[in-house]
Amino acid sequence: MLARATCCPLKRVDILRAIVDARYLAIEGPPGVGKAVLAERLGQQLDASLVLDEVENPFAADRNARGTGAAFQAQLFHLLARHRQQETLRQGDLFSQATVCDYLFDKDKILAYLTLDDNELFIYQRLYDLLARDLPTPDVVVYLQCPTDRLRKRLRDRARRSPDRRSVDDENLRELNDAFNHFFFHYAGAPLLVVETSSLDLDWQDEDVEDLLRQIEHMQQGTQYYVPRQR
Repeated sequence: MLARATCCPLKRVDILRAIVDARYLAIEGPPGVGKAVLAERLGQQLDASLVLDEVENPFAADRNARGTGAAFQAQLFHLLARHRQQETLRQGDLFSQATVCDYLFDKDKILAYLTLDDNELFIYQRLYDLLARDLPTPDVVVYLQCPTDRLRKRLRDRARRSPDRRSVDDENLRELNDAFNHFFFHYAGAPLLVVETSSLDLDWQDEDVEDLLRQIEHMQQGTQYYVPRQR
């Protein structure tokens, strides 16, 4: 889903846009870490275009049913939906306005490697390589990191507030979180800011967003680690 973030009413938006050179920010992390909320808050602060991951997947409910092909169908559905969004970015002008995306296209491979069998993975990888070839690369990737036990509590709290939200069982959550950490430990596709969020308020107050933007302002090549201060 492509959306225009609501323009921030505060005048400091002009200051923040002036000091942050990155025109394309991607936010990533495991379920329950608050990617969409942060993307929306950054979009407001930077008066940026907001790109949100497709949530509805007709094959997602059965993706863990082994031998049915549902996991493969679900993975291809997400891959093609994300590629369609990223292709829209490539065809547009990333320099006319900042863009904040609540996912990194490269991360599509994380779940693929966890759920697909060898034959499915071979086909998936060939298609992924073809689709990813000409897509835009973020100026900065922000990876929101959190221990599994903390993620579990956040997901349970979210499920109580929104019973219709799909949950992740404990075993799969640990495996998925470990896979995210492994992927981003080796990630080198763009400057990477790893943010430790276990003690962070996921509502992302103005001060928290501005502190994060100051970290982004000083980003260089490679990986940088950031532990937000407790308030």
